[in-house]
Amino acid sequence: MKPFGYLRAGSVAEAVRESAAYPGARFLGGGTNLVDLMKLGVESPGLLIDVSRLPLDRVTDTADGGLRIGAAVRNSDLAAHHAVRTRYPALSQALLAGASGQLRNTATTGGNLLQRTRCPYFQDTSKPCNKRRPGSGCPAREGAHRDLAVLGHSAECVATHPSDMAVALAALDATVLLHGPDGERAVPLTDFHRLPGDSPDTDTVLRPDELITDVLLPPLPDGTASLYRKARDRASFAFALASVAAVLHVRDGRIEHAALAFGGLAHRPWRARAAEEILRGAPATDETYETAVDAELAAARPLRDNAFKVTLARRLAVDALAGLAARP
Repeated sequence: MKPFGYLRAGSVAEAVRESAAYPGARFLGGGTNLVDLMKLGVESPGLLIDVSRLPLDRVTDTADGGLRIGAAVRNSDLAAHHAVRTRYPALSQALLAGASGQLRNTATTGGNLLQRTRCPYFQDTSKPCNKRRPGSGCPAREGAHRDLAVLGHSAECVATHPSDMAVALAALDATVLLHGPDGERAVPLTDFHRLPGDSPDTDTVLRPDELITDVLLPPLPDGTASLYRKARDRASFAFALASVAAVLHVRDGRIEHAALAFGGLAHRPWRARAAEEILRGAPATDETYETAVDAELAAARPLRDNAFKVTLARRLAVDALAGLAARP
């Protein structure tokens, strides 16, 4: 066992200050991913700074009619929150589609956003992996990649981001609030996670010693519907082969607002901007949905064993859009 220190932070400022003073420190929320990676030898922080007891465990209304979600809010509490279930059902559905009930009772909002890929090569320290050890190679490209990326990958990495929650937040135009040594800043959720490029070891745009404090959800126009759908190998406790979060507002047979995000296909939640451009202002028909989704997925570059993901994602997205449009 590798020894490590433990500190329970009494405030956000203390957590950030201690992290800056101890290179290699890591923030600890629910620990459902970080502790597993420590057991595997993938992560070996010298200091764990426990931020789970900070006053960041509330869901509150914002002045503009949106929601402010604390980084320490447990996944199960967020999924069950009345405002989330009624105003942002895609988020509640995505949370309930993730992990197991026991894990959702422990996992936090901030930790969910920061969880790392479940690519088997990343988790096996006996194998090379550019995400774990830059420059060592990506054996997944020629090896076991059925579950891995078809969009946005590079020669350096074909891993996928595992979060269900983050996909819904991407479609809902969420913003991540960060606190670091240089103060506070806000980052759109769609810009928070990185594509691999030539530095796949960097998952997000977090700066050194920054801590996620909150996630902001903007209000949705009256009449806007949303949902999350996920395809996986078994009915529970399995990561997405493909998933979709859809947000749609239809008036008089035409699409006034549309947002679409895919999960299980890329290094980050994939916001379908090309599809959205086609959807907005177009008639709410199956032909429109198919044309829009096909335009988005035309960028897919499947590998030897995962081309089925493109077809699967297409069906999920078209069915989701059609289902939302059909609601009264």
